[in-house]
Amino acid sequence: MPGILEGLRVVESAAFIAAPLGGMTLAQLGAEVIRCDPIGGGLDYRRWPITRDGKSLYWVGLNKGKRSIAVDTASPRGREIVSALATAPGANAGLFVTNFPARGWLAYDTLKKRRADLIMVNITGNADGSSALDYTVNCSVGYPLATGPAGHDGPVNHLLPAWDAITGVTAAVGLLAAERHRSRTGEGQFIRLPLSDVAFAMTANLGHVAEYQINGEVRPRFGNDLYGAFGRDFATRDGRRLMVVAITLKQWQSLLETTGLGAEVAAIETQRGVDFTKEGDRFLAREALFPLFERWIAACDFAEVAAGFDRTGVCWGLYRDFGDMVDNDPRCSPANPMFGLVDQPGIGRYLAAGSPLDFSGVARLPPAPAPLLGQHTDQVLADVLGFSSRQIGELHDARIVAGPVDP
Repeated sequence: MPGILEGLRVVESAAFIAAPLGGMTLAQLGAEVIRCDPIGGGLDYRRWPITRDGKSLYWVGLNKGKRSIAVDTASPRGREIVSALATAPGANAGLFVTNFPARGWLAYDTLKKRRADLIMVNITGNADGSSALDYTVNCSVGYPLATGPAGHDGPVNHLLPAWDAITGVTAAVGLLAAERHRSRTGEGQFIRLPLSDVAFAMTANLGHVAEYQINGEVRPRFGNDLYGAFGRDFATRDGRRLMVVAITLKQWQSLLETTGLGAEVAAIETQRGVDFTKEGDRFLAREALFPLFERWIAACDFAEVAAGFDRTGVCWGLYRDFGDMVDNDPRCSPANPMFGLVDQPGIGRYLAAGSPLDFSGVARLPPAPAPLLGQHTDQVLADVLGFSSRQIGELHDARIVAGPVDP
């Protein structure tokens, strides 16, 4: 079954999250993505989480649907192979994604001598080329000092590598934008994408820079309170915990209808001289509002609250750990067409996600397992570079390339 990017070939030489995620984003839309890895695995090949016998669930999670070639890039011949793959001819080829330093044999000017219209996305840590990771970038953009309970002293790091995730998807967008430009003009592109620029840009996009420069305010900690509107976590009588949010007026009215707290809320509105049709006023009066809803929810079992909220259209969610999510949330199950069971060699059968994009005219591709390291070495050398069986055998004998690693 062809995907919407059928026929597009992307070569990826990368590690960790952002660049592999960019490649996988394209692979899950039908592009042929060839991942080039060192023989024996790269920097992220054994990164946690791992199975009990040490196989990386992280690596297979970020490389689903790709082809894999294992090649010794420490050798001149190995570098020649990767360079040839990245610049191979074809109208839908010449697309290269990496987060390794674009210098020496990986410099764009060096590679484009082989193909003038090469499109290359180079993800870096900082714009000056210096090293940075999601964790070192996140601490610089203010969020860890605005996250956590009010009055908490010290940073609170979040588990989600947000900047890596956004950077990976941005890399895919950048590559497709450059490919469209090339199809119209014939011009190649070198695209630099610093992880820290993505983080600072998004922080500015969300208003935090302007909030400080215009208002002279640095966002403080508000715990689990939703900034600028009504929202917080609440516990039911039987110990379940919910996140309840009312940003829009309809959401607010639905919450009042379900709880029957309209009169008490109106009294607070009158007493404080605020207008709860305005989401900001709900935030300013949250210390008076929260106890009302806290008592109502605490007097009910979860099933009763959920039924009432769903009946009126309240915006809410149930707090779950990862296991509860997998076991009980239909959105993370085969009931959601984004998901499917994959048989991952050496690991087993488990639920994997495909692309969240659902196109009306092209069927969504089912999730595919990640390749074994070097699984497609011989096939790629033959099909893309036209190597003979003898040439491929000589490369194996010289340990320039390797076949699949047994799971």
